Amino acid sequence: MIRRLVLAASLVFVGTTLLARDVSTTITVRAISRDAKVIGDAVGGARITIREAATGKVLARGIQRGGTGDTKRIMQEPRERDATIYGTEGAASFQAALDLSRPTRVEIIAEGPLKYPQAMQRVSKTMLLFPGQHIEGEGVLLEIHGFIVDIISPEVVPAGKPLDVRAKVMMTCGCPTEPGGLWDAEKIEVTVHAMQGDKVVDKTTLRYAGATSTFAGTIPSLPEGTYKLEVTAAQSGSVNFGVSKQTITVKRKH
Repeated sequence: MIRRLVLAASLVFVGTTLLARDVSTTITVRAISRDAKVIGDAVGGARITIREAATGKVLARGIQRGGTGDTKRIMQEPRERDATIYGTEGAASFQAALDLSRPTRVEIIAEGPLKYPQAMQRVSKTMLLFPGQHIEGEGVLLEIHGFIVDIISPEVVPAGKPLDVRAKVMMTCGCPTEPGGLWDAEKIEVTVHAMQGDKVVDKTTLRYAGATSTFAGTIPSLPEGTYKLEVTAAQSGSVNFGVSKQTITVKRKH
């Protein structure tokens, strides 16, 4: 009887020891652009953080690096269940090896695109990871909504003359917008507001200007002073919105 109790206790001890041992568990994460491709190096990538949900302890952190993926596979081909869409060769990703000793609930956070602070969004998801159950291939996908809006108008404008406003509008992966393209410029509403404080002084629509991702429009002459230009891009059908702001000075030449 004593021998049996000793054997049972030994088995419990061995089982507990095995459960307490850390197991290296690989996880692949990809931040992708809503209705577009993978967020890659061209737009600065995305910052990925993996932390223990219960304690907030950071388990891994780094920058997603690589390309935007296969355009045809992501945007044009029909999708089949379990098919690899985003995890093709060279597509941007973040990979980490986590030491897990038990099933662990984690929060995975993506922030990007890092090259364009005005367009950065943060998205997260919570999920359970098991020791030794690797997540590879397509990986965990986190979808970032929005447009990159980048104003390229001058900061000093002569008084008494029309104000020509130009802006670049791209997907958050840097994918181009153009009429009739995969990302159709004609479906995006782009507007500029000239503001002083919270007051809108004037506004106008920006339209495709003949160069990839470029929109332009004109505001009639503004009185001398300092203004804030706010350019917005919206496409509610794809749930994408973007905004950029720039301060300009209107003054007379001396």
